Amino acid sequence: MDRLVYGVRPVLELLRARRRDVSLLLVAEDAAGGGLREVVEAARAADVAVEQQRRGALDAVAAGAVHQGVVAVVGEYPYAALDDLFAVAEARAERPFFVLLDGVQDPHNLGALTRSAHVFGAHGVVIPQDRAAPVTPAAVKASAGATEHTRIARVVNVARTLDELRERGLWIVGGVAEGGRPPWEVDLTEPVAVVVGGEGKGIRPLVLRSCDFLVRIPMAGKVAALNASAAGAVLLYETVRQRSVARAAGAQEVP
Repeated sequence: MDRLVYGVRPVLELLRARRRDVSLLLVAEDAAGGGLREVVEAARAADVAVEQQRRGALDAVAAGAVHQGVVAVVGEYPYAALDDLFAVAEARAERPFFVLLDGVQDPHNLGALTRSAHVFGAHGVVIPQDRAAPVTPAAVKASAGATEHTRIARVVNVARTLDELRERGLWIVGGVAEGGRPPWEVDLTEPVAVVVGGEGKGIRPLVLRSCDFLVRIPMAGKVAALNASAAGAVLLYETVRQRSVARAAGAQEVP
């Protein structure tokens, strides 16, 4: 099951990214639609074998997941090293902007946060090796295939990793539900790692102590707090907003 990617958009992005092996594409016999045709064309362009199957057979292969008529059989997910994330920032000539997930255990939240990281221009995501969701088929589906374009590093010790990132010039900004400053009061245009805590418990105390700044999202409603993926998306948007404003201001100053 872990060697599968399913759903039209996730499979299409998998084939476009070409970051891991795809040995076979299974397509439902009764499936139709422009999106699916695009997937099949991308598979053939990548020399991936395409095989038609009864929808019931695909349901069994995908263990009941919503596959939209297409399932890819793939190799292991290619986790990155921290140096790979720095290389992405360097290639774009941008200050590093990483997202670190401290104990996010729901693969749907991992997928949603990876999608936000990709959309908002982060250079990579860092997740713990233990007690956290890895990149699973459900995470790939929830990310709409963003996992296939995003560098995701797995680390043994989050606090030690934050120390390393600080030594390499990054500020560590932790998102909290209480206390802290509004994110627009922190300079997120600097090299930064934004830390998002896990479901329910948030950032662990040891990791919290490793943060240089703590930020909270002011709440106006009666609900106690946003969930991990929604809160993370807000913090990532504020980061890219500040950076966009700074770039525009810098361009205006150029004679």
